[in-house]
This record gives sequence, C-alpha cells and structure tokens, in this order.
Amino acid sequence: MIASGFAAIFTLALLFFATARARALRIAAGAPAILHSRPNFHGLYAFLLTLVAGWGLLGIGALIWGWIDREIVFALIRQNAPDLKQIEMQLVYSDAAAIAAGKLSSTSDALREMAAARLGALETLRGWTLLAVSLVAAVGAGLHATRRVSARWRARNRAESILTLFLWACAAVAVLTTIGIILSLVFETISFLQQIGWRVDKFLLGTNWSPLSGVQAGVLDANRVGAVPLFVGTFLITLIAMIVAVPIGLLSAIYLSDFASNRLRSWAKPLLEILAGIPTVVYGFFAAITVAPFIRDSGTALGLSVASESALAAGVVMGIMIIPFISSLSDDVINAVPQSLRDGSYALGATRAETIRQVVLPAALPGIVSAVLLGVSRAVGETMIVVMAAGQGANLTLNPLEAVTTVTVQIVMLITGYTDAETAAGPAFSLGFALFFVTLILNVIALKVVRHYREIYD
Repeated sequence: MIASGFAAIFTLALLFFATARARALRIAAGAPAILHSRPNFHGLYAFLLTLVAGWGLLGIGALIWGWIDREIVFALIRQNAPDLKQIEMQLVYSDAAAIAAGKLSSTSDALREMAAARLGALETLRGWTLLAVSLVAAVGAGLHATRRVSARWRARNRAESILTLFLWACAAVAVLTTIGIILSLVFETISFLQQIGWRVDKFLLGTNWSPLSGVQAGVLDANRVGAVPLFVGTFLITLIAMIVAVPIGLLSAIYLSDFASNRLRSWAKPLLEILAGIPTVVYGFFAAITVAPFIRDSGTALGLSVASESALAAGVVMGIMIIPFISSLSDDVINAVPQSLRDGSYALGATRAETIRQVVLPAALPGIVSAVLLGVSRAVGETMIVVMAAGQGANLTLNPLEAVTTVTVQIVMLITGYTDAETAAGPAFSLGFALFFVTLILNVIALKVVRHYREIYD
C-alpha cells in the first residue's frame, strides 16, 4: 500500500511538471525572455513541491503511525501475557508481523494470532488513510505550484531552495545517524559498567574474558569481563595484515604509476582490484582450507608448534584482502603528484628511484597515510576471516602461531550465540564502543599527519 502511494505521487508529480511547463510556455507565447525563469524550472518547482508534500506526509505518517500501531500491539501482548520479558514480547511481535504479512512463522499460538489480527487491521487502516491524505496533499501542492506560474514568478529560485533543503536534509541524516550510533554505544556501555560495579579497570585491564559464564539473574561478574585478550588479538592480526599489505600494496602502486607501461597498467590494475570484490567468506575458506594447513605443516617440518587456527594464517590472508585498497588509493595519489616535480628532480640529475623516494613519496604521503588507515580500519572490522582461520577463544598471547580472537568476533558471538540478548548486549556494545574509540584515535592521528605534510600545488 505504501509503495503504491509513493508510485502514485511520483506519477502526479510528473503530471504537474508537464502542466506547469506547458502553462509557462503559453504565457511566454514564443518569447521566453519575458519569463524570469525558464519553463523547465516552473515544471521542476511543481514537480518538487508535489513530491515534498506527498512523499513527506506519506513517509512521516508511516513512521509515526507505524510506531503507534506497534505500541498498541505491544500493549495487547502485555495485557494477555504480563509475565513475558521484553525480548520475548519482541519475538511475539515479530511472529505476529510475519503472520499478518502472510508469511510462515516459526511459532504460532493464540496470542500471536490475536496480535497478528490486530496488527493487520491497524496496517490496513493506516495504509488507506495515509494514501488518501498524501494524495490530497500532493494534488493540492501541485495545483498551487501550477497556479503560481507567471512571467515574474521566481520558479528557479524556489526550486533551487527546495533542492538545497533536500541536500541539507541528506547531510543531516548522515550526522544524526552517526550521533545515534554513538549514543546507543554510550548508553549500553554505561548500563554494562553499572552491572559490573563501575569496575572499568577490570574491563580494560583484565585478562579473563568469559562474560556470560556463570551469569546469575542477568548480573555479570566483573572478574570475567577482561577485554585485554581481545584487544591483543585484534592488534596482532591487524599488525600481521599490515606487514603483508602495506609493502606489497605500496610497491605495486609505485610500479604501476611510474614504471609500468600503459599497456601493462591497463590490465594489471583492474586485475589487482578484482581482489577487492571477492567476498570475505571466500577469503575465510581460503585461509582455513589452504593457508592454515600450509602454515601448520611448514611449522611442523621446522619443529615448531603451530595451532590449526593461528593469527598468522588470518593475518596473511587479511593482508592479501587489503592489498587492492592500499594499492589503488596509493596509485591515485602518486599519479596526482604534478609531473613538474618529477621533471625538476630529473633536471637536477636525480635518478627515477631517487625521484620517487625523495620527491614523489613525500608529496603523496598524506594520501598514502589515508590509504593505510583505510586498510587498518578494514582489518580491525573484519570478522569472517578471523572466525574461520584464527579461532574464537580469548587467548592472551603475542605468538602468531597460536589461536586468538578479535573484538568483532566476540561481538558477533555475544549477539548471536546467547538467548538472553539483554545480558549479552552490555559486553557487546562495550566492546563496540572501545573499538570505536580506538578507531577515532587512529583517525585523529592520521588527520594530524595529513595536515602537517599536506602540500597544495597549482
């Protein structure tokens, strides 16, 4: 119903665009110079105003009314089953929504059927009411815009104002989304710290990570939430990945930009960037099936004790995955260095290698730092490769031949592997907040480096 409303309003907007434009052409009578704005701008203003009135009312109404419907159904569930926990009521609501949509539900009982019937009735009423009101609003806005068409009407200014407001709204959505994510992390972290008695030292400096073992009545043991093994594992795998990715990616970028022929570059760079399009689960299988056994067998042949799942295997494959990101971005920034700098270096008698080392790379350093930071962020946030190649146990070690785990893996395990989501949310969101804070520090450092070494060329 809502999707049909959006399509109908878009059709109305196109109709009013044509109507307003035709009216502007009639007023011009073959002399467009008498119009303040071109006919297309009159049509664009009618088109935009119709969309804003119709889509805006339909979207906002659907959000607000949908929230009201959800609260009504939750009140019904709470009235008929007062002993259910919040997470259980959410599951009942999800099943009822599936039943109301005509889909198969994992569970069906009298309570879910009742909630589904109420939800279906409310959605039908909401859909028809919003459709009628939004269509009326769209028609009214379109007629208003059409009647405003005249020789002195500043349609271009009004249309550009609407577009500017739309762009501002898009930027505001991005900012508000970021703020919402940060606030959700902060609130859940505060709740988690309250559960462990504000023992921040136990979380940041503790070495025992098993937060959900021995949980009683949703109360976490402060002695079991030490996240140091997770941070060390994340750091170890990221370090190995960067040792693999940065030299190979940077050197390949230098070769492609300054040494390779155009013919070689035309097929080598796209072939290298294909690595960026491979799903991470494929890298995980490659690490688990090929790289990890090879490292284990090689270590055994050398008399070393290598675990079946190791940080080295995950780090090497993760580094291979990150190579195209560093290589592509570094190649772009190296090519952006003006040719005049190279020519000046050659004129002073420098060789090509000396020019790259002493002129090109310092000039491209800010972009290279950004590329490396992107690779670090990708390595820190990777999950599938670590799950399949490095293990899931919180092992505090700096030995790359042993199994370790990372922050992201533990977040996934907490959210998906425990039935009491309310208890697991605290440790998971706290890990996410710590990871966000570390990433923020890395971004600040990189920004300072970029500002310090940034050079602007004419």
